[in-house]
Amino acid sequence: MLFIPATVIMFRMWLSHKRQMMGLRPPESNSPAIEARLARIEQAVEVIAVEMERVGEGQRFVTRLLAERSPVRVASAASAVPSGQVNTPH
Repeated sequence: MLFIPATVIMFRMWLSHKRQMMGLRPPESNSPAIEARLARIEQAVEVIAVEMERVGEGQRFVTRLLAERSPVRVASAASAVPSGQVNTPH
């Protein structure tokens, strides 16, 4: 019983939507505003890429420093903590 009125309502809504979509125009692809915006986005992506490379270089540097750390200092630091206790930095 409710199927027919619901179907009619849905069909009217669909037609209304189709008419509204046909009235819309797509933006011009060669618009100067769009070109300027894309240029700014491109520049921002390049800056982010450079900064991420710097972060990676810093991480590699710190990793290398930790790997080259003197084994004597590491062993003495480990022996300073009594067995069974956890040394937490504060």
